[in-house]
Amino acid sequence: ESFERIHRSNLVGMGVLPLVFKAGENLESLGLTGFETYYISGIENMQPRKVLQVKAVKEDGQTIEFEAVSRLDTDIDVDYFENGGILQYVLRKVLKEK
Repeated sequence: ESFERIHRSNLVGMGVLPLVFKAGENLESLGLTGFETYYISGIENMQPRKVLQVKAVKEDGQTIEFEAVSRLDTDIDVDYFENGGILQYVLRKVLKEK
C-alpha cells in the first residue's frame, strides 16, 4: 500500500519496480494473498508515477486485474529502472563517455 522513502529508493536503486495500489484498494479488497503470479503491462515508455495494468493469476487459474501506480517518482528513477539499477546506469554512462 505504501513504502518508506528509503525502502522505495533502495528498490529503485536495484532496478526493482515499486508499485502501490490505487487509493481505496488493497490486498484484501482485491482478494489477493501474495501467492499469485503477477504480470505487469505498460512498462514501455515509462514515466514517473505511471499507472500500470496488473494481472494476478491465482494458483487455481483465477485472474484478478487491477491498476497500480508506479513509485518511480522522478525521471532519474525511470532511468535507473530502465537500466537495471544505479550501478548499471553509471557503468553505461561511463562507457559512453569513453
